[in-house]
Amino acid sequence: MSIRLYSYWRSSAAYRVRIALNLKGLDYTIVPVSLAPGESEHRKDAYRAINPQMLVPFLEDREVRIGQSMAILEYLEEAYPSIALLPHEEPARSQVRAYCNMIACDIHPLNNLRVLTYLKTKLGADSKASSAWYAHWIHEGFEAAEALTSDGPYVFGAEPTLADAFLIPQVYNARRFDVSLKKFPKLVAIVDACNTLPAFKKAAPEKQTDAAST
Repeated sequence: MSIRLYSYWRSSAAYRVRIALNLKGLDYTIVPVSLAPGESEHRKDAYRAINPQMLVPFLEDREVRIGQSMAILEYLEEAYPSIALLPHEEPARSQVRAYCNMIACDIHPLNNLRVLTYLKTKLGADSKASSAWYAHWIHEGFEAAEALTSDGPYVFGAEPTLADAFLIPQVYNARRFDVSLKKFPKLVAIVDACNTLPAFKKAAPEKQTDAAST
């Protein structure tokens, strides 16, 4: 088994990659890296030597060693093309990429653990303020996502793409932080459809080996 994925069960970026690996039917080994406060394995020397950015996910596949979820997923598309998660034709191909980047670049970075921790510990935001911050950026991003989403069953129609691999973890996090999704019925329906598929079920945070200990 050549593929190793350094992952944390609650990392939405790692969750995306797990979904894609499962959809492609690839064998891989999960290497847990705890981001939990008090453990912070990602900041220790052992992991820093593997990934100087000290983030997850990080993928090793033979001679390839790469971080950043979008780069990992683009690599998997090129290295393992037999099951494609990007459409073959334009403009659909670029539309899926744009949807992924909308989540990866415009929603997720504003609400990840590092930002929320900084808001609380350095800027003095209380729980109410940090929750309002989180919900604001989810709602702003999901308004666009809802408008750009097809009528299903998946983000861009009949088959799951990378767009679904990005959407499902972001909705998971929104629900974890009690953000209302009433304004986004298409997104909720797509998540429900995806979560019936084995590839998504296997990738779910609660199914990861490190979930029980963190």
